[in-house]
Amino acid sequence: MTVVAEPSVHGSDTRSRAAELAELRRAAAAGPSERATEQQHARRKLTVRERLDLLFDPGTFQEVEQLRRHRAVGFGLEDRRHHTDGVVTGWGKVDGRTVFVYAHDFRIFGGSLGEAHAQKIHKVMDLAEAAGAPLVSLCDGAGARIQEGVTALAGYGGIFLRNVRASGVIPQISVILGPCAGGATYSPALTDVVFMVRDISQMYITGPDVVRAVTGETISHDELGGADVHGAVSGAAQVVCDTEEDCLSEVRYLLSLLPANNRELPPVQPTDDPPQRRTERLLDLVPADGNRPYDMRQVIEEIVDDGEHFELHAGWATNIVCSLARLDGHTVGIVANQPQSLAGVLDIHASEKAARFVQLCDAFSIPLVTLVDVPGFLPGRDQEHEGIIRHGAKLLYAYCNATVPRVSLVLRKAYGGAYIVMDSRSIGSDLCYAWPTNEIAVMGAEGAANVVFRREIAAAPDPEAARAERVKAYKDELMHPYYAAERGLVDDVIDPAETRAVLIGALDALRRKDARLPARKHGNPPT
Repeated sequence: MTVVAEPSVHGSDTRSRAAELAELRRAAAAGPSERATEQQHARRKLTVRERLDLLFDPGTFQEVEQLRRHRAVGFGLEDRRHHTDGVVTGWGKVDGRTVFVYAHDFRIFGGSLGEAHAQKIHKVMDLAEAAGAPLVSLCDGAGARIQEGVTALAGYGGIFLRNVRASGVIPQISVILGPCAGGATYSPALTDVVFMVRDISQMYITGPDVVRAVTGETISHDELGGADVHGAVSGAAQVVCDTEEDCLSEVRYLLSLLPANNRELPPVQPTDDPPQRRTERLLDLVPADGNRPYDMRQVIEEIVDDGEHFELHAGWATNIVCSLARLDGHTVGIVANQPQSLAGVLDIHASEKAARFVQLCDAFSIPLVTLVDVPGFLPGRDQEHEGIIRHGAKLLYAYCNATVPRVSLVLRKAYGGAYIVMDSRSIGSDLCYAWPTNEIAVMGAEGAANVVFRREIAAAPDPEAARAERVKAYKDELMHPYYAAERGLVDDVIDPAETRAVLIGALDALRRKDARLPARKHGNPPT
C-alpha cells in the first residue's frame, strides 16, 4: 500500500508557507516514487515530465491543477491520493506559439482515468478551444479506473464530446506513448493526427486476454495493436516513429505547418529556395511511358521548398501520397497518386486516406495541390463488395466540399472516374495544369479500341494489326496532350521544368480566395 504524506500547513509566516508550497510542487513534479520512475524507464519509456521537456520550448510549460487529487474511497483509493491524479495538464510554447497539452503519468494508477483526472482533461480542452490554440494529448494510460466505476466512463464521454466540438476548430494531435485501450481509443480516433512509437505504443478496443477468451486466438499486444499494425494495416495511426524523442520532434514539426485555429492561416516560413527555381530533374524522373513506374515522393521533393515534406499515412494505402509541405514558405497539402504502388490506382483505402487529408487541409485553410497520374479505380469483386462506390465517394465529397485554393496537375495518365475524383476542373479545381505527357481520357487507348472498334477488329483479316491501327487512331484523335486544353478542361500545358514556379504563381494568385458553401446545418457525407 502506498501512503501519500499530507502537506503541512502550520507555517507561522508567509515565507514558511511559500517554502512549503515549493516543496509540495517539487514532490508533485517528481512523481510518486523513485521506484515508479525506474519502472517507467525499465519499460523503455520516458516520464511525463521528460516528454513535456521534449515537446515544449525550454522553460515555457505552465501547469494547471498540479495539486488536484481524487476524492474516491473504497478499494484502497483513500490511501493513494497522489497529486496530479495521474495526468499533467497545462500549456507551453512550441516555436514560440501557444500549445495546450494533457499527458498521462503512467506511474500513478497506470495513467488510468478517474473523475478528477477526467475533469482536468476537460478543463484543458475547454481552455484550448477558448484560446484558439492546438491541443496535444500524450497518451500513456490503462483506460478507465475500474475502482471509480461509471464516473470514469462518464469522464471519457466528456472528452469525446469536446473532441468533436473542437474538430476543425483547433488542431488536435494524439501521441500514443504506451497503452491506449478500450473506450480510450476513441479520443485519438476523433483527433486530426495520431502518432505512435514502435515497441512501446499499443492501441486496441479489447486486449489479447479478451481476444483469447472469446475467439481462442493467441496474439501479442504489438501484433494486435502495435504501431506498425496501425501504421500499415488499420490506418489508425498517421505517423509511426522509432523513438519517443523522434516522435515528439515530429509533433513539433507538424505544429509548425498548422495554424493555431480555423480563423488563422498557417505560419509562413521564410525560405532561400527560389520560387522560380526550375525543376529540370522532373524531365528525366518521370517516364513518358505511362506504364513505367516512378516514385512520386521524388517528384514532391523536387517541387517543394528545400525538398522537405511531412507525409501522413506513409505506410498505409501506399498507392496515394498525402503530405504537408511548403511552397515559397506557405504551407500546402499535396495529394498525389503513387505509380510505384498498385500503379497509382484509387481503391477503398486510398480514397479514405485522401478524403480525410483533404478535409484536414480544408478545415485549417491549407491550399491543396493535386498531382494526378491515375489509371482508374481498382477493379474486382472484393473492392465492389466492400464498398468502393461509397468509399470512393468520400474523396469526391471532400474535394467538392473544400473551399481552399485548389490547383491540380496531370503528369501522365488520368482515366475515367478517377480523373474526375482527383480534383478535376469539373468538381471545382480552381486551376488545372498538365504536362505534355498527359493522357486524359475515359480509359486507356487499348481498352477504348477494344470497345469502340470491337466488331471491326474481329472482322479484320489481321485482328492484331487492326487493333494497333485503331489504338493509334484513338490516341491521335482523343488522347493527344492538348485535347483537354483545347476544350478548356486544362488551363495550360506546362514544361515540367517550370512546375514549381507555375504552382507557386497559381497559389499566390488564389491566396485571397473567398468561396462560400450554401447555408446548411451540415452535409451528409458518404460513410
